[in-house]
Amino acid sequence: MIIFIHMSFEVTVKQLPQSEASMNIKVEWAVWKKELPHAVEHLSEHVKFPGFRAGKVPQAVVEQKFGKQAVLDEAAEHAINKVYPQVLEQEKLNTLGRPQVESIKALEGESLEFEIKVAVVPELKLGEWRKEVKKINAEFEKQEVTVDEEALDKEIKRLAESRAKLITVNRAAQNGDTAIVDFEVLRDGVRIEGGLGKQHPLVLGSGAFIPGFEEAVIGMQAGEEKSIELKFPEKYHAAHLAGKPADFKVKLTAVQEKDIPLIDDAFAQSLGKFTTLAELRENFRSGMIEEKKQQTNEERRAKALDALVEASSVELPKILIDEELVRMLREFEYQIQQMGMEFEVYLEGIDKKKEDLFKEWEPQAKKRVIASLALIEVAKEQEIEPASEEVEAEMNKTLQYFRSINKTEKDLDMSMLFHHAKERLQNERVFAYLEEVK
Repeated sequence: MIIFIHMSFEVTVKQLPQSEASMNIKVEWAVWKKELPHAVEHLSEHVKFPGFRAGKVPQAVVEQKFGKQAVLDEAAEHAINKVYPQVLEQEKLNTLGRPQVESIKALEGESLEFEIKVAVVPELKLGEWRKEVKKINAEFEKQEVTVDEEALDKEIKRLAESRAKLITVNRAAQNGDTAIVDFEVLRDGVRIEGGLGKQHPLVLGSGAFIPGFEEAVIGMQAGEEKSIELKFPEKYHAAHLAGKPADFKVKLTAVQEKDIPLIDDAFAQSLGKFTTLAELRENFRSGMIEEKKQQTNEERRAKALDALVEASSVELPKILIDEELVRMLREFEYQIQQMGMEFEVYLEGIDKKKEDLFKEWEPQAKKRVIASLALIEVAKEQEIEPASEEVEAEMNKTLQYFRSINKTEKDLDMSMLFHHAKERLQNERVFAYLEEVK
């Protein structure tokens, strides 16, 4: 369970233009010096000190390694993370986004002084939205979620194909086969970086290689070799090869075809928990219906949110738009990395910079921020707010995950964790309320 230790502090709040506020906060030395042991432990965790266990190094030894000011700065950071949520609670500030620490004065024996700049919830005027949300709810309540037999057949066939075995065959390679190939890629007689492959499995027709390569393999027999000249695509991820010709030497060492199991009772039994094909089909049908319900609910919520945005008028602080753009960039980076590509290489391939993406995304970023503010406004109107005990329970779910991967509270920004946990719970209840609008 998370327990916030209340720290005594002095705070002066100054309202700034564009829905921002600056807070000058002072914490007495007698209070913030208590964070020094945590700072010492944190700094010593990732460095080996002969004769000492990790995290058990005396302060004097850590100061000798990193310098006294580094320990004070680390202690200040711990203190700021603890005091910030308490400042918000005391001052009744409803903030959005990550706070920016503008300046820190952390000196031994003196009060910790720091300034935080933060975006506060701007005044959003929520116009007439109920009529449109009522209409959306009526439309979705008429919909019946079903799964047709063709879609069900397709999913079960996909499952059977995923359990197929590859069998080596003595015939020419065909579309859909797995071709085991050795290949070498040359430019001006010199092999390019990464241009050598041995016993590489290639599904013909998958489009995994550059255009023309897989087509050239189709019709080849095991043991056959050939040389082909192909051009790399104009938007190839390696910019120095884009649009350039190259010689490809390929040898087909084996042709394999899929042996897909027959879809019958025996196939269902091979999955472990079914005795008949009918049971398997019913299980798939239930899962597909549940998935469709979830997709339908997400679509319904998206339309309701669009209705709120359309009915809203607000002057957005720049800091909120900038933070949303950074969040969108991180999401996009993750998607690119999941595809197995480096983000910087991807940007080179499309000939764009991060600033170009920000410019393109700005309208969507504004819409996302307005949507967040609109949900907060509805929560305020309907007095929807999760209790602090519920927020702490939600935070503990995240903390349990971090502990499972050997992370601790010291590795987390507790103020941001609190904000996200509260936002998740509150938004879920707002959406539940919107779905009940008749």
